[in-house]
Amino acid sequence: MAPNALDGPLNDKPFHIETRLFINGKFVESSDKQVFTLRAPSTHKPVAEVYEASIEDTNRAVAAAKAAQPAWAKLSPTKRGEPMKKLAALIREHHAELAYLEAVSMGRPLRSYLDSMMAAERFEAYAGVAITARGASSLNTPGFVNMTLRQPFGVVAAIIPWNVPLVAFSGKVAPALAAGNTVVLKSSEKAPLTVGISTCWVAKAFIANQQEQSLKVAQLACEAGFPPGVLNVLSGHGPISGATLASHMDVRAISFTGSTRTGRAIQTAAAQSNMKNVILELGGKSPAVIFDDADLDVAVPLTARSIQWNSGQVCMANSRIYVQDTIAARFIPLFKQSFGAVQQGSPLDPATEHGPVADDLQFRTVSQYIAAGNESGKLSLGGTAKDGFIEPTVFEETQEDAKIMKEEVFGPVVNINIFHTEEEALAKANDTMYGLYAAVFTKDVNRAMRFAKGLEAGTVGVNCTSPVTAHDLSFGGWKASGIGREGLLDSINAFLETKSVLFKIE
Repeated sequence: MAPNALDGPLNDKPFHIETRLFINGKFVESSDKQVFTLRAPSTHKPVAEVYEASIEDTNRAVAAAKAAQPAWAKLSPTKRGEPMKKLAALIREHHAELAYLEAVSMGRPLRSYLDSMMAAERFEAYAGVAITARGASSLNTPGFVNMTLRQPFGVVAAIIPWNVPLVAFSGKVAPALAAGNTVVLKSSEKAPLTVGISTCWVAKAFIANQQEQSLKVAQLACEAGFPPGVLNVLSGHGPISGATLASHMDVRAISFTGSTRTGRAIQTAAAQSNMKNVILELGGKSPAVIFDDADLDVAVPLTARSIQWNSGQVCMANSRIYVQDTIAARFIPLFKQSFGAVQQGSPLDPATEHGPVADDLQFRTVSQYIAAGNESGKLSLGGTAKDGFIEPTVFEETQEDAKIMKEEVFGPVVNINIFHTEEEALAKANDTMYGLYAAVFTKDVNRAMRFAKGLEAGTVGVNCTSPVTAHDLSFGGWKASGIGREGLLDSINAFLETKSVLFKIE
């Protein structure tokens, strides 16, 4: 089988995957021919040889985007939306391929893969909502008719994470393009394949014969409606292409989802270069507070699902649970029963609910946190890490200042502690540098409103928890969980500059 050919998701026929860079409407090898090997986390077998973008490649992608942007911005929002709608339809049509690629590249179980549907909805939504971006007028200054204009930045950079690559791809690329910007996107080195195959569809309606040469795909790029240079996609590691984008003088805005540590580096590079606009959606250590009047039939499965979904590799997973003392003896056994009952196995098995973590590095990181947790709390479920798989793991009675309580584990590991009073619960929930998501379970409406106001988080779920969000509301973090907001209207606004125009009249 060819190096970049995989067994098909629905049959045994191999299909080709594109692993080159997509720059100025063409698939190209990296300038220095460097590649990195992507391995399946469950088997450690090579999946593909992916081209690593160099600094030169990154600069060429930015130059292509800069050259293409004026013509793209002159199109109406409706015209810009046409290829976005086509892409949404193709993503839906090829759900099976996308699910398969994420299963083999980062261990996401086929059973839980809904990202393609979310991505398609986002492309369709942003294709329609861009027309709402407009300025305002004012007659409040005597002798003047004044107005504001909303205009695209120009070149926007997007750096996406490996845990939900297609969701992040659509959440950044779709609004940036709809607003009239051109985009240079860097995918994660851990999960570049779904982004790569989606880029093929940007370049061409779809390759009926997956073995077709990519040069032909590039020749048909204009047919899809995205002119060359409008969308450029790079694969590689952060210190090379990511750092170049963050400091590039022609990149006017950058949107990043990932770790707080990397977010700080990007913000520093942006400030030290051209003060580019920065949108950061970063880490989390999300609390869920369970009061004694909560419906446990609701609270138990939802909180268990939050920390188990995608093997706990979710920035907003409720990794800290605070349960009231009067119901702890009931809640904790039920939670462990629900959390531990998931079916673990190959991500390609339709019965699997719990796959491996993304790669060896993530496996070692989560294993180290479990070891640290054993020193500061009581292990009461799981704790076994083997062959890339991390069992659903529960620690109880963990010290509040312990490393595992303060730092993001990014795995299926949860700490459950007991509280006595409402004031204590709120204080413990907020005692973190993060503030991405928080949840409270109670039937007391007044208490729910107090916690909705008092919890220091960008999103608060009442009788629900992550990964539930509302796509038409703002999403983002407080404190070290980020700056800026994403969402249907927020993202369009985030990718537009505001200009005031003053008209002196006689």
